[in-house]
Amino acid sequence: MTTIGIIGSGHVGSNLAKAAVAHDYDVVISNSAGPDSLTDLVRALGPHARAATPGQAAAAADFAIVAIPITTVSQVPVEPLAGKVVIATINYFPQRDGHIAEIDNGTTSVPGVLQAHLPASKVVRAFSMLDAADMSGDGHPKADPKRRAIAVAGDDPDARLFVAGLCDQFGFDTVDLGPLAESWRVDPGQRAFVTRQSLAELQANVASAKRG
Repeated sequence: MTTIGIIGSGHVGSNLAKAAVAHDYDVVISNSAGPDSLTDLVRALGPHARAATPGQAAAAADFAIVAIPITTVSQVPVEPLAGKVVIATINYFPQRDGHIAEIDNGTTSVPGVLQAHLPASKVVRAFSMLDAADMSGDGHPKADPKRRAIAVAGDDPDARLFVAGLCDQFGFDTVDLGPLAESWRVDPGQRAFVTRQSLAELQANVASAKRG
């Protein structure tokens, strides 16, 4: 069975863990406070989940999800994630996180910060444009009129395709934005961010996106 390592156990990490175990993945979830802080969450998730340190979660992972503030990216283990797909759910809110000049001036993207920290990993941005609760509670089968669309972006085409497949399993259509540099189209403040939208509506929203 495929194991997902999740780094970050807040609303996003917890809801993606819930979605993962519901679709028969094993989950190793971690946070900065240590495994003992995750006892209740792991109990709620059931037998396919266990708690670990970030390093252990990264090592156990067939692929990983990073669901932490952008200001703590430097704490993500590097070596055990080498060669692996790493899903970045990270967003950037200057009023919360402080200004990051490289993002503000367009030199890099929000998930590009994680990719720079993990040069040997295949970072793909996904799920960042959803409310946390919707990640586990608002997926729908194909052709269901309630099915929503989300975007994926990454520099490795095969990694994007892999993550799009995961999104499909979790009940979402996907729009492929291409490389990480295009991921700004679903940043906070854009029309596509935290918006209930169909595939066609998301395609239109990302096409009409404008940099601030």
